[in-house]
Amino acid sequence: MPFKNVSTPPPPPMMPSKGSASNTMLLEKGPPPPPPPLMPSKGSVPNAMPLKGPGPPPPPQFGARKSMFQTRSATKLKRSTQMPNLFRDIRSMMEGSSLTVKASSVRKVQLGGSTGGKAGLAASLAEMTKRSTFFQQVEEDIKKYSKSIMELKADINSFQTKDMIKLLKFQSNVESILQFLTDESQVLAKFEGFPSKKLETLRTAAALYSKFDTIVTTLKNWDVVLPLGQLLDKIEKYLSKIKLQLDAFERSKDEESRKFKSHNIDFEFHIVTKIRESMVDLSSSCMELALKERRESKAAVENQETMAKPDQKPKESIKMLWRVFQLAFRVYSFAGGQDDRAEKLAKELADEILIENGL
Repeated sequence: MPFKNVSTPPPPPMMPSKGSASNTMLLEKGPPPPPPPLMPSKGSVPNAMPLKGPGPPPPPQFGARKSMFQTRSATKLKRSTQMPNLFRDIRSMMEGSSLTVKASSVRKVQLGGSTGGKAGLAASLAEMTKRSTFFQQVEEDIKKYSKSIMELKADINSFQTKDMIKLLKFQSNVESILQFLTDESQVLAKFEGFPSKKLETLRTAAALYSKFDTIVTTLKNWDVVLPLGQLLDKIEKYLSKIKLQLDAFERSKDEESRKFKSHNIDFEFHIVTKIRESMVDLSSSCMELALKERRESKAAVENQETMAKPDQKPKESIKMLWRVFQLAFRVYSFAGGQDDRAEKLAKELADEILIENGL
């Protein structure tokens, strides 16, 4: 029986599996959404996600270390509420404009050239001639002072103090031994483990305290006498000198303190406060002297007992009072405050100047 030419029907469309989308839906709604991020398994580290913009600032560091000198030493000085105002009022009246600040002078140092030519050769030959004798003397010092240096080595290593008088005494004893050495560095280098760095620190601390203590003594023993102009000249010059020294010290104070403490020296920084207090006391004494001279001059003129001296005429006298007040304000700024005595005298001095000018 012949077969009929019947075309084979197309296969039926494949049904989508469960959970998949049909082709029609894909065409109508566009591409499928991106798959969700894979959840990290327990204990694994997730991939870093990109951040938009800069990240948040790091949290502040709590318990950050403060400067060891942020707290000032105990002092009788305090900030004044009236001193800056009085200074501005009197300056405006006396000068009519702001004070000009003088530019600090720059000291130029010219360095000389090195010795050359025949002179340099001669110096080299002379040095070579001396060296043999020099080294012989160094060897003799090593043998002669060996016992003393070994004892000194142990004393320096074990030395520690917070008493500056004890420090000065110990330093004096050390120098009484080392002063006899021909060349200290050459001799001490032969003794293994000699505390040369601590020795230099002891010297630095002793020299610093000695210098500051001398300043305090000078200020306390200052002879406050007339004539007032010469007295102010000397005090102003000395104030400028010690201000430069203290400013330089303040810049290196933290570093110096760490170095001292690393060698068991607890330096007495309160000596700096004593300098400021002594300067305030000296300024107060100048104000007392100026007020006393002013009152005696006024009384003499009023009673017609004597003629006023040239430097005691009203205008000149007021200028001198103004100069004293300028010193008082400069000391107030230098010391960072003033005591009750200085506060009272500054007010009296300002009143005297303002009253004389009809204010």
